[in-house]
Amino acid sequence: MTTAAASSPRTYQVRTYGCQMNVHDSERISGLLEQAGYVRAAEADDNPDVVVFNTCAVRENADNRLYGNLGHLRPVKDKHPGMQIAVGGCLAQKDRGDIVRKAPWVDVVFGTHNIGSLPVLLERARHNTVAEVEILESLDVFPSTLPTRRESTYAGWVSISVGCNNTCTFCIVPSLRGKEKDRRPGDILSEVRALVDEGVLEVTLLGQNVNSYGVEFGDRYAFGKLLRACGDIDGLERVRFTSPHPKDFTDDVIAAMAETPNVCHSLHMPLQSGSDDVLRAMRRSYRSEKYLGIIEKVRAAMPDAAITTDIIVGFPGETEADFQRTLDVVREARFSSAFTFQYSKRPGTPAATMDGQLPKQVVQERYERLIACVEEITWAENKRLVGETVEVLVAVGEGRKDERTGRMSGRARDGRLVHFDAGSLVGQIRPGDIVHTTVTYAAPHHLNADGEPLSHRRTRAGDAAEAGRSPRTPGVLLGLPTVGAPAAAPAPATGCAAH
Repeated sequence: MTTAAASSPRTYQVRTYGCQMNVHDSERISGLLEQAGYVRAAEADDNPDVVVFNTCAVRENADNRLYGNLGHLRPVKDKHPGMQIAVGGCLAQKDRGDIVRKAPWVDVVFGTHNIGSLPVLLERARHNTVAEVEILESLDVFPSTLPTRRESTYAGWVSISVGCNNTCTFCIVPSLRGKEKDRRPGDILSEVRALVDEGVLEVTLLGQNVNSYGVEFGDRYAFGKLLRACGDIDGLERVRFTSPHPKDFTDDVIAAMAETPNVCHSLHMPLQSGSDDVLRAMRRSYRSEKYLGIIEKVRAAMPDAAITTDIIVGFPGETEADFQRTLDVVREARFSSAFTFQYSKRPGTPAATMDGQLPKQVVQERYERLIACVEEITWAENKRLVGETVEVLVAVGEGRKDERTGRMSGRARDGRLVHFDAGSLVGQIRPGDIVHTTVTYAAPHHLNADGEPLSHRRTRAGDAAEAGRSPRTPGVLLGLPTVGAPAAAPAPATGCAAH
C-alpha cells in the first residue's frame, strides 16, 4: 500500500430505513463518523470503506430487506479487503447477535441506545478482525448530545424525547427504543437556536409521543410551553411536530398552535382505526369520539389546519363493520393525507398471538377500499385550494418529475407538497428560498402552481444550499477515536469552560 493510500481518509455510506427518528439518527451517525475522520462517499461510489445500515423493525418485511441487502453486499466486500459493514437501528436491537450468525461478513452490530459507540466498534473490529456486537438496554447518552451532520440547509429534526411509555399491542417500538426519556427544555431550545444560526428556517420537534413530553419532570403542559418558546426564536419561520398521541392531546397545545405565529397549522395525529372495539384491542386508550373531538377543536381554532394520520387495516379480529367504522371516521375527519398500512405481525408483540388473524386477501381488499376513500377526500380537499396563494419553502428531492416537467417543488406552510413553475425566476430560486405562488391544479397527493411566482425571497438557507454547506451541530465531544492524523489541539479553555 502506498503512503498516499495509507493516509487517505476512509469513506462511508449510511443507508436508512424507517421513520423520521431513524432519518435523524442517521444524521447523527454521519456526524459521529465525520468527527472520527471518515469522509462521506459519493452516491455513485459502489465500494465505500464502511457501509452502515440503519434499520427499521416495524414492518414484517424489514428482516428480508436487510438480509437481502447484506447478501448483495457480500461479493462487493470480498473484492475489497478492509471494507466494513455495520448494522444498527431497531432491527439490530431486536435481532442482536443473530445478525452476525445469519450474515457472518457483518463487522459491527449496534443498537438504538448506543449509536455513539459506532466509531469505537469499527476500530475494535478492524484491530481484532472479529465482529463486534454491542446492544445496550438503556441509553448511554441522549442522542442529541452527539455530533450531527444535517442533511438539509433549510429544515432540521430536533428530538425532544426518545422512547415510549405506551403499550399498543401491534407496536414493537417501545421494546426497542425503551421508556420515554425527555430532554430539558433549555437543551432543546439551544439546539433549535444553533440550527437557526446556521440558516435553518424550519424545525420539526420529534418524539415517539411528543405531547406526553414533560412526563419525566412532572409538567403535563410542557409541550405547549415548548411550542410557545419556539415562537420567541428570531429567524425561526416554521415549527412542526410529530407525532402526538390522541390520549395525551390537551387544549393548551391547540391554543399554542393557534397563537404562536411560526407554529404551522398542520397536525399529524395517528388514528390507527375508527372502530372502538379495534382501538380497545390495540390498547389505544382513546375512542373515535374523542379523536374526532380533538379534530373539531383544532379546526375551530385553526380553520385552515391540514390534518394527516396513520391507519392500520386488517388488525386481528377486525370485522367488516369495524372497517366500515374506519371509513366513516375518515369521511368525517376530512384528512389532507393519510399513511395507510396493512397490519403486519411482529413477533414479540401481543397482537402477533391474538385470535382472528385475517387472511391476506381480506386485508388487501379492505386496504384498496381505504386507499380509494382517502384519495377521494384528499383530492376534494386539495381542489378547494385552487386559486389560493401559498407560501412554499423550496425543497430538494420532493419532486421526482421536476427535471422532466421543468418545475421545482417544496412544502406549503400546512405541509402540502407543491410543484411550481419558476417562470422568469428560473435559475435564481434555490432550495431553502421562499416563494409565494398561486395554486392552479390539485391532485390527491400534491398541488401544482404553473403561473409566474408572485414573489421570491432569498434566504440564508438558500445561500448555504448554493454554497454546498450543510448545517452541523457539534453535540458533546465524547473522546472518540479518529481515523488518520490527529487534529491540532485546541487552545486551552479558561474559567468554568475548563471544568
